[in-house]
Amino acid sequence: MELLGSTFDDSIFAEARDRVSVVQSTYDAKLCEPEWFCDSSALDTEESLEKQKVYKFRGDLAVRKRDYQKALDAYSRCLEWIADNNLAIRRDVLEGMVRCCTRLGHRDRALELTDLLSKETSNSSHLMSLLLLKVSVYQRFGSVGSKMSSLQQLCSLLPFNPWNWFNLGQTCLQLLENSRTSGSCSSWRCESVEEQIYRETEEEQEVSTVLDEDRIWLKACVCFIRTRLLLRILRQQQSSFVLQRSENALQATEEALQQLNPKETTLQAVTEVMSEDLTADKMREDYQDGESIASLCVQSFKQRWWEKILLTGVLQTDGPSTHVAAGQT
Repeated sequence: MELLGSTFDDSIFAEARDRVSVVQSTYDAKLCEPEWFCDSSALDTEESLEKQKVYKFRGDLAVRKRDYQKALDAYSRCLEWIADNNLAIRRDVLEGMVRCCTRLGHRDRALELTDLLSKETSNSSHLMSLLLLKVSVYQRFGSVGSKMSSLQQLCSLLPFNPWNWFNLGQTCLQLLENSRTSGSCSSWRCESVEEQIYRETEEEQEVSTVLDEDRIWLKACVCFIRTRLLLRILRQQQSSFVLQRSENALQATEEALQQLNPKETTLQAVTEVMSEDLTADKMREDYQDGESIASLCVQSFKQRWWEKILLTGVLQTDGPSTHVAAGQT
């Protein structure tokens, strides 16, 4: 009886075969002159891929030189030659076109292109890039409500990224400062019909509702408290200039909270809610980088945090209106 693994295969003792050496042909790398794609002869080809490369390179170079109209023209021509299955390059070119339109002040065209990108979004990485792009567009054209909506969606998609929370907090703070000079918080809701067309998600509808000064103040407090919690966790693993950046942001966060001046009871209540999911297990569970849209599971900002914050009742005892009332007594 043979034990398993106690025998040898006969091929082990067979003579080794003679190996025939094959002479490989030499590889000559293609040498190109600097900015070869700018030459008119670069388009003297019937291959669509080569034409795509030429226009893409021309657009990238024009962006580098800050000639955004020339870049937009090149990207538009490039789009005509991109194969239907080359989705990565198509998204790259469309994003470049959005940035060029934003720089040139073509607001409606930039929004049309972001809408086109949203229809072609297939995973969480695409969605993140799209939301960041929207933030830059809305920032450029002063659409504060839409910018807040995109930032809230980013916070829901990437709940442990402190920079999106910090940016959202700064936007709320800016809105509060503007309201104090204009005397109203409603000015940010003045948007064109075209922009309202792009309001489709529950998150956007929630942001577009009336937000009084107290709620904007509370949202700013929430964002900066969350930022502080995340930065304190992350800096334990950081060093060098990355740590310095976090320290600077942490200092700016503390200064913002001092400016907002929430009561100690408010700080405690908000901190308790915003730290519920800051555990190792929960953070691993919520990591969804690269997930397909079909399998992506993301709670809205309102469901995950905002409703819980309102249930604490902090606005009944704290906020700009209570500060004013206290000062009058």
